[in-house]
Formats: sequence, structure tokens, C-alpha cells
Amino acid sequence: MLGRPRGWFFRVALTSAFLLRPEQRARLLVARPAPRARSQAPGSFRCFLGYLKMEMTEMTSVSLKRGSVAIEDNDSVASAEEAKRQKVSECCPATGQDGLENSSLPSSEKVPGPPETAGQGKKNSEVPSEEEEEEDGLSEEGEEEEEAESFADMMKHGLSELDVGITKFVSSHQGFSGILKERYSDFVVHEIGRDGRISHLSDLSVPVDEEDPSEDVFTVLTAEEKQRLEELQLFKNKETSVAIEVIEDTKEKRTIIHQAIKSLFPGLETKTEDREGKKYIVAYHAAGKKALANPRKHSWPKSRGSYCHFVLYKENKDTMDAINLLSKYLRVKPNIFSYMGTKDKRAVTVQEIAVLKITAQRLAHLNKCLMNFKLGNFSYQKNPLKLGELQGNHFTVVLRNITGTDNQVEQAMNSLKEIGFINYYGMQRFGTTAVPTYQVGRAILQNSWAEVMDLILKPRSGAEKGYLVKCREEWAKTKDPAAALRKLPVKRCVEGQLLRGLSKYGMKNIVSAFGIIPRNNRLMYIHSYQSYVWNNMVSKRIDEYGLKPVPGDLVLKGATATFIEEDDVNNYSIHDVVMPLPGFDVIYPKHKISEAYREMLTADNLDIDNMRHKIRDYSLSGAYRKIIIRPQNVSWEVVAYDDPKIPLFNTDVDNLEGKPPPVFASEGKYRALKMDFSLPPSTYATMAIREVLKMDTSIKNQTQLNTTWLR
Repeated sequence: MLGRPRGWFFRVALTSAFLLRPEQRARLLVARPAPRARSQAPGSFRCFLGYLKMEMTEMTSVSLKRGSVAIEDNDSVASAEEAKRQKVSECCPATGQDGLENSSLPSSEKVPGPPETAGQGKKNSEVPSEEEEEEDGLSEEGEEEEEAESFADMMKHGLSELDVGITKFVSSHQGFSGILKERYSDFVVHEIGRDGRISHLSDLSVPVDEEDPSEDVFTVLTAEEKQRLEELQLFKNKETSVAIEVIEDTKEKRTIIHQAIKSLFPGLETKTEDREGKKYIVAYHAAGKKALANPRKHSWPKSRGSYCHFVLYKENKDTMDAINLLSKYLRVKPNIFSYMGTKDKRAVTVQEIAVLKITAQRLAHLNKCLMNFKLGNFSYQKNPLKLGELQGNHFTVVLRNITGTDNQVEQAMNSLKEIGFINYYGMQRFGTTAVPTYQVGRAILQNSWAEVMDLILKPRSGAEKGYLVKCREEWAKTKDPAAALRKLPVKRCVEGQLLRGLSKYGMKNIVSAFGIIPRNNRLMYIHSYQSYVWNNMVSKRIDEYGLKPVPGDLVLKGATATFIEEDDVNNYSIHDVVMPLPGFDVIYPKHKISEAYREMLTADNLDIDNMRHKIRDYSLSGAYRKIIIRPQNVSWEVVAYDDPKIPLFNTDVDNLEGKPPPVFASEGKYRALKMDFSLPPSTYATMAIREVLKMDTSIKNQTQLNTTWLR
């Protein structure tokens, strides 16, 4: 691994190293020791306690009937464990902020929307959006995450699987318990790219290119000079230029300074001036504020592809946080990065990223600056990556301290391989707080905007970060958006964005105020409602007709959904059957479940025959989703171990560093199940593991059963 300092000792170490802002040092110096290690959790229900930030294989629902792709966000559940801080190095000086803000939706549930692919325009929307008013992309430091006690308390007010329609299993084996994500390195995700190959970090070398600047560009400027240039680049002061004195006045030295400024600060031009007998390199803006988002085109070799593709290995960081961090250290806008799908936080993840006109040399330099990240396998390509292009994800998952016998494990894994699992939307789809995201989505579809505002901003049961509690209390007391906003140190959370919109547009124009929230985050709410309906309808379908196709079921023929006829039913299996997410461009089964859809939407005051919304963004076209998913490339082994802290397999970085694979004893105190499997896009690995263990995956259920280890 790349180093895992943990707990309050690490926080105090950071304080003494003067890597935090003064107010952070004061706060962290009085931090309490962390609660008992999770490995001490008693009982058989430790599985999933606080760790269900499961990687979902890119929420990309393909509307096959229309041949289009509807992008759905990968929802992230807040982790109880304090996030590792990134190492700050002089080779990559920070921008004056110490870390990344945790943008939240809602109540600090992070639901990042993907950045626009470079070169693509924003989608047309009838909802006014003020994303352009957001800051420069160099995020603020978020508040520390809740301690485990608060997290467990909050989960008591959260959702259970029953609340979101997850009720059925397809296998007949006896369930058993195990600990998922005792270490985040127990959950490794490798992206499966467009060509069907699994992405691995296997090469850290930089392609040889005579056009690349020398390594000196990273060291020729002082920290103070870099700070001044950065402020100039980001228009953070009134200076129109920055002059750098050339101490060693040689042509080579001047050339290196010119290269350094142009390479490290896209959008700045340079010239050489004589001032009072001394030589200065003067940096200035050539193209105004647009220069920051559009790196210098003329400085990029025409023979080289415009995009540098690379494999990003990261630990305990979700994709958008990683992009924000990379853009911060590269001093560019996040929207010049593109990728095929988002990856969750509490895991080791490997995926392909593309970035517009940033050299491999400059990217590789970040390997010296960032902890728990590695960039490699660089290549120059003509095109960016696009969301939805990936073929799926390959998972390596360890369930520690399993209680099942070898026979039980064999039955469970054979069932997963041969039958599969119900393709439910997992718990992280619906949020972790007392106000589920699908409720907000339902209010949007009902055009009940006062309720939307109330659901997002009202006080709620359970523990939250202190500033959110104060913000909600202020809102409940005064209904003054400006006053409530002043209680928020982190303005980019959804609560902050909505309050800013209400301050600008007024309480009578909630639609416009809500439009300030980034589009993908807004759509996450209505997609959550679609998922809620789909889960409930699939449970009804299985309850009514079992695990076999019946006349009236839907299957896909090419891109079109068709009904299974009576005389054709034997030509299909349950793995062919799809169910619709509600929308205006889908058809429904020709049996009892069609009426069940209608009854459910009618009970929610929605018209199943008119799913178009007067605001185009919130019109649901619908999509089709398979009922049962059968994982591919399934393999497993049961291993014995004594030390719960040791890794049970090598990561890509371990292999690059030449670490030998772990050697297991024939007997040990504990047994672990190591699983490998591949899943297609729009599929939750959580649900596959649920089928193996036969356990409710909701954090609420687990904390209610046993939370003594958290005290």
C-alpha cells in the first residue's frame, strides 16, 4: 500500500508538521482518540457496519428502445472513518487550501456529477443553472467526517432494504456472516474498458517526446513565485502581470522559466523585459478568464493527440474527489478531464482517465506529490473518454472472518455463478439519512417545489455534521436563506447551493433556486425515485411469478422491448426478462405487474400515462433493466489468516513494487472468502454480496442489531 497513517496520532502529526490551517490545528489538537477498531466488533452482524460505501458499477442506464444513454450518478455513502489527508509536497504546492471539500447531497451525502467532457457543450436545460458561478474548482476543505458513534446513531434513522423494495433472494443456500471492507483494500475495482480489457496500473514510465519541457520546469520557480502566478492565473488579485527576476541571466535559464510558467499555468503568456538593467520574465493573461478553461492550443504539438490517457490508481477516494485534487495540483479546471464511469470512495480503484492537453510528464510528476494515488500507462490519443463507454468492472472482494462452512461457501458461490442475483438498486442509491433521496425525486415529479425545498433543508432525525444541524435549525427558525447560509462553512453542499439560489431568486421562485444545483445532482433525485419504483415492482414480479419467464413479460430484441407470447415462453429464461423504469417512452408488462406500476404511481399522485414534466430536465423517458444478473469470470477461494490487519492479496502498486503475494497458513484464527467477478454497467456489487451472505445490507439494520462495538 502507499501508506496508511490513521487516527488521531496522524492528525496530531499533521498539526506539528504545520500542514493545516490555524483553525484546523486548533480543532484537531483536541480531537479524541478514535473508537475501538472495527475488527473488534463482536457478533455475527459486523458485516457492512459503516462500510457499505460499495462500489457500484457506473450507474449508466441505457435506454435501449431509444438507443440513447441516460447518465445516472454513482451515489456515495458517507464513510464513518476519517478520510486520509493528502501529502503536501513542495514539488506540488497547494493553492492555500489544505484539502478537498466534500460536496454533499443531501446532508453531506456526496453525489458528484461528472464533469463535462472537454470540447462538449452543456446540455440544453429549461432550468436556469449557475454552475458557472461556482468557484475555480480548487475546492475548500470540508469538515471532518462524523465519528463512528454519530454515524451509527444517524443510521438508526435511515432506510432498511424493506423500505426501498429489496425483499427477495434467488438462491436456496443457507446464509452466513462475514466482514465486508474491514479494510478498504479488501475491495478492489478494476475498470473494464471499451475493448473489453481490464485496466491495470502496470507501467509508470513517461512516453519519450522531444516536445516535452525539461524536468527543471518543476523546480525553477520558488513557492512564492508560484503562489503569485497562481493568483494571477485565477484572477484572485488585481495584478495584471507578474514579473520574475532572472538571477542567472542566460538564454537557457530564461527558456526554462518561460517553459515553467506556460506549462504549470495554462492561459498565461510570457515575455522578457529589461528593467533597470535587470532581466525579468513577465507573465500576463492573453485570453482573459476563458484561458483557464482552455489550455494553450498553439503550444501543443500538432502531431500529438490532444488527450493524454492514463490509468489512475487511487485508494479511499472517489472519482470526483480525485479529479478535483488532480486539477488543483495541475491548476486547471476539472472539466478538462473525462472518464467512462465514476468509482466509489471506500475501495482501491483502477480506472482510465483522459485529460486535454496536459503532458504525461506533468501528470507523472504528481506521483511524487500525492499519497494514495498513482498515475501510469500514459498514451496520447485523439479523443476523450465518454461516460457509458465502459464494458463494466471487475471486482476483487474479501469477506473476512466468515462463519460459513466450506460447503455453505461452495453452495453460495456456485449459485452466484450459475443463477446470479436480483439486479436491485443498492442501498447507497437512496441516501443514508432520515430523508431518502427518492422522496425528493417524487416531490420534483409532482411539481411540489415547496416540499422539495422543505425536504432538503428541514431539520432531520439522527446525527449530522454540526454546521448542517445549525444551518437547518436557523432555516426552521427564520426561513431566511441568507441567515441559514451563514451557518455553512462549506457552501458547495446541496443545502448551500439551494440556499444561495433562494437568496438570489427569492422564496417564490424555488424552481430557479433549485436550478443552481448542478444538473447531474438534480437528476439524481428523480433517478432515485425511478429506482425505488423498479425495486418494488421487481419484488412483486418475483413474488407473483417466481424465477421463470411468463407470458406478458418483457424481453429485448435488439434495442426494442417486446412481449413474451404464450407459445414463445420456452425460448427464454429469467435472465432474458427486463422490467421498465417508469417513463414516457417505455412499455409495461402484459400481466398483473402492469397494474401494480399504475397503482404505485397513482398512490404517489403521478400519472403513469404522462411522465413528461413541464421542465424538460425532469421528464422521464424511462429505460429497461434486467431482473437477474449473472456475474462473469467468477472465482473464489477460502483462506486462513491470523492477523486481521494484513492484506490478503496484492494490489497493482504492490505488484509494481515487487512485493511477493501473501502466503497463507493451512490453519489460522480466521477464515476469509476472497471473490473475483465481473459485472456489467448499472449493476451494484453490493447486491451480489447480499445474495452470497443472505443478509440485509442496510446500515440501519446492522447498527440496530449490534452497535456495542461502536461505544
